[in-house]
Amino acid sequence: MSTPTRPTRIEARFQKLKQEGRSGLVTFTTAGDPDREISLTILKGLPAAGADLIELGMPFSDPMADGPAIQASSQRALNSGANMIKTLDLVRAFRAGDNQTPIILMGYFNPIYIYGIDKFVADAKAAGVDGFIIVDLPPEESEMREPLDAAGLDLIYLTAPTTNDNRLPDVVKHASGFIYYVSVTGITGTKSAAAADVGAALTRIRGHSDLPIAVGFGIKTPEQACEIAAIADAVVVGSALVNRIADNLEGDPVAAVLGLVRDLAIGVAGGGKGSPRR
Repeated sequence: MSTPTRPTRIEARFQKLKQEGRSGLVTFTTAGDPDREISLTILKGLPAAGADLIELGMPFSDPMADGPAIQASSQRALNSGANMIKTLDLVRAFRAGDNQTPIILMGYFNPIYIYGIDKFVADAKAAGVDGFIIVDLPPEESEMREPLDAAGLDLIYLTAPTTNDNRLPDVVKHASGFIYYVSVTGITGTKSAAAADVGAALTRIRGHSDLPIAVGFGIKTPEQACEIAAIADAVVVGSALVNRIADNLEGDPVAAVLGLVRDLAIGVAGGGKGSPRR
C-alpha cells in the first residue's frame, strides 16, 4: 500500500484559499532589491501583511521580458551584490521563520544554466523554494522541467490573451502548481470590460486545466485587486511593489511596500466574497 503524497506548499495554500472561499494575493519583489537587509526584511514581513504566495525575482542583467520598474529593481539588486547564491540564501533565511508560505523563484534561464541546472534545482529545494516561473523557457523545453519534476518542485507557465486554443493545451500540459495568466489587455479600458475580458479568458483556460489560475500584469490598486479577485484564484502584484521601493529609497521602503500589501490584501479579500470561482 503506497503512502499518500503530502501536498506541496503551493497545493496546500490553494486548498486553504478554496476552503476559506477567497482569492489569494501573490506578491513579487526582486531578491536583493535594494540591498540584502531591506529585501529580507520585506520578504519576512510579506505573509503578515497579507501575501498568500511570494514570487521572488532572480536578478539578471538582461531581463528583456520585464517592464522598466522590474528591470530597475534587478539592476539595483545587482549593484548591491545580488547573485543566485545570495538569492537562495534569502530563501533559506526566510524559511528559518516561515515553513508555510510558498516561494516561487521567477526569472530567466541563463543564470540557472550558468549555475548548473541540476545543482541549482537541488540547492533551491534545500533552501525551501517551491516552484519556478522561467519566463523565457517554452513548454516544449524539458531541460528544466524534468529535474524539477524529479525534485517535486512546480514549474508554473505563463499564458496570455494571445495564447489561442491550439496553443493552450501545449502550454498547460506540463504545468504544475498554478497557471499565471498575464492579462496584457485585461486591466486596460473600463473596469467592466476588464472583468469581462479576464473572466472569459479564465473560463477558456479552465476548459484545459484544473490548476488554480493567478492573474497579473498591471494590477496596482486595492480596487483593481478586488475586481480581479472576484474571478481569479489569485491576484499577482509586482511592479507596484517594486515601484514603492524605488520611490522610498531615501525613506522607509519596508513600510511603504508592506503598507501597500496590506491594502491590496484587503482588496483581494473583498473581491473573494461570493466569488464564482470553482
